[in-house]
Amino acid sequence: MKNILLVILIVSGLGLGCKEKMVTESEKEDFANQDSVTVETAVGELTLPAPYSSTSVTNRSEIVEWPEGEGPKAPEGFIVSRFAEDLDHPRWTYVAPNKDIFVAESNTKNSADQIRLLRDTNNDGNVDEQHVFMENLNQNFGMLVLGEYFYVANTDGLYRYPYKEGANKIDAEGEKILDLSASGYNNHWTRNIIASEDKSKIYVSVGSASNVGEKGMEKEHRRANIIEINPDGSGEIIYADGLRNPVGMDFNPVTGELWTAVNERDKLGNDLVPDYVTSVKKGGWYGWPYSYYGQIKDPRWQDDPHEDMVAKAIIPDVPVGSHTASLGLTFYTSNAFPDSFNNGAFVGQHGSWNREELAGYKVIFIPFENGNPKKPIDFLTGFIANDDGTEVYGRPVCVAVAPDGSLLVNDDDGGVIWKVAYQGGN
Repeated sequence: MKNILLVILIVSGLGLGCKEKMVTESEKEDFANQDSVTVETAVGELTLPAPYSSTSVTNRSEIVEWPEGEGPKAPEGFIVSRFAEDLDHPRWTYVAPNKDIFVAESNTKNSADQIRLLRDTNNDGNVDEQHVFMENLNQNFGMLVLGEYFYVANTDGLYRYPYKEGANKIDAEGEKILDLSASGYNNHWTRNIIASEDKSKIYVSVGSASNVGEKGMEKEHRRANIIEINPDGSGEIIYADGLRNPVGMDFNPVTGELWTAVNERDKLGNDLVPDYVTSVKKGGWYGWPYSYYGQIKDPRWQDDPHEDMVAKAIIPDVPVGSHTASLGLTFYTSNAFPDSFNNGAFVGQHGSWNREELAGYKVIFIPFENGNPKKPIDFLTGFIANDDGTEVYGRPVCVAVAPDGSLLVNDDDGGVIWKVAYQGGN
């Protein structure tokens, strides 16, 4: 019996040896007493508190219905309306070249696993037709029309289907052109896709399989990165790595750079680590899981710090708040909003669970000038329902520019796509 117990302990020890090292309560106190650290981002200085200087908490919000006639609040001059409702977790929106609007209905649990087609047939800015475009998918997320194919990013891989412009439904069997791991942590099942401007490349965002490598780094192969492939799935390269959970992607309309919104790690306290929106450098390394915001080492890797990786970590461009779950990202290149919005970026923040006071649950806007970001500002708010911050009316995810230049905002838990249009004013 003793020999069996010894074998079990040895095997368990080997398993733990390849995973994240634990931090004791005493060590947490030591880390908490360290000084704050200030880094220089593209929008100015960011001061980050010491790890564990506040207690990591679980604070999950409860969804409640909007009061009758109420909705999110936008700045003066804008009007907010319901573009589509009664949807089953409308997680992501894709506007096709022919102006058809496709919505991925999918979720972490009890996923609808389908795509809904919304069509404005008379160009009045309202939905006139709805069709279930595809069914029986596998936690589908990103969508793309490229050539004669309709691409769907399921959690287990990228598929393409024969596509005819204007079709109401696809029944054909898809071709899997890129295999991806379907394992995942929390909501990291999402796979987003975007094509380069010349349509020669597709970029696929893949989140990590864990919070900070605690499942073993062998589980993170081809994870926490953005993959570049050819439209047929060949030519795969890791375009950028060390991105814990990149989701929204778009191209800066002035510089042509790829940008992404990234969810950072949890369980270091209320204000660590801020999510961010950043330009993505080809071959770039952004630190996860060994460091954050450049060379700030994650204490959970103190016994195996990976100094060489930490040394080359890139500081992201725009911090957007800790635990905000910033998912959606789109640059505004239409002309229906005031000039101050030209070429800026909207970001959908799904909202926190690992923070004492709720954070996120809104849409922010990042102004850009000559292709360079400025500090973010709030744009669409009012989703938090009560003063103590336990109830919310919804959780914004995707942000997309509609054909008429308005902004579409997916509220997946509310089952609504909100439309924000500019009506004029000061």
